[in-house]
Amino acid sequence: MRPDTAPAADVPHRPAVPPRHPFGVAPDPSMSWSDGAGTPGQERPVVTFGEPEGYDERGRGLSLAGRVAPRTAAAAACMVLGLGLIGGAVTGGWLVDDGGGAGAATSFSSAAGLWHNVPVDELFPPTVQGIGAGPGGADRTWTRIAVAPATDCADAFDPLLRKALAPVGCRRLIRATYTDATQSYVTTVGLLFTNADPAGMTALAKRFATERLDRRTDLLPRPYAAKGTAAERFGPRQRASWTISVLTDAPVVAYAVSGWADGRTVDAPQPAADAEASGATTAAAQAGLGNEAQGLADRIERRLRHGIAGPATEKPS
Repeated sequence: MRPDTAPAADVPHRPAVPPRHPFGVAPDPSMSWSDGAGTPGQERPVVTFGEPEGYDERGRGLSLAGRVAPRTAAAAACMVLGLGLIGGAVTGGWLVDDGGGAGAATSFSSAAGLWHNVPVDELFPPTVQGIGAGPGGADRTWTRIAVAPATDCADAFDPLLRKALAPVGCRRLIRATYTDATQSYVTTVGLLFTNADPAGMTALAKRFATERLDRRTDLLPRPYAAKGTAAERFGPRQRASWTISVLTDAPVVAYAVSGWADGRTVDAPQPAADAEASGATTAAAQAGLGNEAQGLADRIERRLRHGIAGPATEKPS
C-alpha cells in the first residue's frame, strides 16, 4: 500500500493546542502586585523573551521554501512579516499621532492596565542582565532585592518633580530595588502609570525636553529603601545619579535612581546622561552609577514595551 493511501486510523492524533497568552503563560495570582510578591527571600522564575524566527544574523529574511508546506507558506510569510513590523515599532518608538492610529491608540490604552494585569516578574524580573551596560562596555548583572506594593505617588518624588508630573496624574506607581553583583550599588527603578491621553503625554515629554526637567537636581525620584536589604540605607541624601523618561506611546513615566549601598551621602547628584559621558570625573561617574541607573531603566522600559506589543502578536495575519 502506498503511503498516501494509508487508512485514517494510522494517522496519529494531535492534541489541541491551547490558545497563547501574550506573555507565554497566564498571570499567576500569587505573583500579582496586591499579593506582596517580590519580597526578599522569595524565589521567582526568570522570564525571557525568545527572538522571532525567520531572519539570519544580519536581519535578512530567510526563504520559507522547504521549511513549510506550500499550503502554509502564505500564512507563515504573514507571520514573519508581522513580527518584523512589530519589532521595528518597538525599536523605533511608536507614533501615536501619525493619523493612522487605531492600532497605536489600542496599544496606548491597553498599556494603562499593565501594572495590574502583568505578574511582578514580567516587568521586574528577579535577575536582569546588562550586556555592555557598564562603563567601557562592561557587562552588568542586577539582582532584585525588594518590590514595593503598588501605590500612589505621594512620597515617591521630590516636591517639585511631583508638581511637574501632576498634569498627567498618577493612576498607580510600581517600583523595585536592585543591587549589582558585588552589592556595592543599589538602584530603584519605577514605572508611573498616568491618567493622561497621548496628547497629554506628548505635552509632558516636550516640556521635560524643552526645560530640561530631567537634569535638575531639585526634581529627583526617591529610592525605595526596603528594610533588611542592601538598600536599607538608601535614602534621599544617598542619591548619586538618576534618569527619567516620559513615554509618548504609553501613559507611563519610567525612571531609575542609583546610589552606594554603604549609605554614603552625595552632595551633588549627577544625571545619568552626564555621568556616562566620556571624561566625566565625578565620584558617581567614576563609580559607574550613571550606567547603573540608565542601564537598568532601559531594560525595564524594554520589558514594558514587550508587554505593550504582546497582544498585537496575537492578531490574525
